[in-house]
Amino acid sequence: MYMSIKEIVEASKETGKSLSQLMIEQEMEVTGASKEEVLEGMRNHLHTMQQAADQSVEGEGVHSPTGLSGGDAIKMLKYRQKGKTLSDDRMLKAVQDALGTNEVNAAMGVICATPTAGASGTIPGVLFSVAETLDLDEEQQIRFLLTSALFGMVVANNAMIAGAVGGCQAEVGSASAMAAAAAVEAAGGTAEQSSHAFSTALGNLLGLVCDPVAGLVEVPCVKRNAVGAGNALIAADMALAGIENIIPADETIEAMRKIGRQMPQELRETGLGGTAATPTGIRLREQILGQTEPLTDD
Repeated sequence: MYMSIKEIVEASKETGKSLSQLMIEQEMEVTGASKEEVLEGMRNHLHTMQQAADQSVEGEGVHSPTGLSGGDAIKMLKYRQKGKTLSDDRMLKAVQDALGTNEVNAAMGVICATPTAGASGTIPGVLFSVAETLDLDEEQQIRFLLTSALFGMVVANNAMIAGAVGGCQAEVGSASAMAAAAAVEAAGGTAEQSSHAFSTALGNLLGLVCDPVAGLVEVPCVKRNAVGAGNALIAADMALAGIENIIPADETIEAMRKIGRQMPQELRETGLGGTAATPTGIRLREQILGQTEPLTDD
């Protein structure tokens, strides 16, 4: 099993195999599954992601039971349709699907945790935008997910992917980096460029805290997925342009791990700090949960 990004890049260079192919072969070796079974499993994940993104822009969109989130994906779709946006439309397509997937999650719908439910919109947002830009067929989209999973596996094994352990840098940060690496390969970039995109994207979000209002994965989580998607596309384009990241990917992962360990509990999904502790955050907690004080482990 690959334990570092450096090892993955070197394997790709030595064998001439794509990153997604390396992931397929590793899954076959570790699980004993056939290539067809590996691809079929990821195909199911792809379909789940597509269904969530589609659901988010049906009718008036989806809304959470709390009322904290919902309807923003449909707003973004209508805004895009006006044709007078400040950002490129493909960027906003990524934002739309990132928002929408997380809105479905908050509304108790079915999503694919990539790598977590709280970060479930970032990778689909990037994937579906890139798929339109590059006209990717289904197998190419599946390979995008396999490449993102390969990089995500290294993060999970060497650091963390849970906000409760390492803050939102571990969730949206890792998802953004995974998506950036996969986007580079989908665009024909090298494994080395994927590594630089990964490191740039993760480095951009180091220190991002996890501060959910009322302890719910809605505010500011949903909109952070949109930022993660945009960050991934920017990092991928930088890498494809030949812009390298000075800090290697594995060192960036280690930096994220150390930062996560240094974060106080108030900033690790407890709802005790950050935006959750603002006057509005406290009022919303009281309104939704009927609590005057946040829950603690004491």
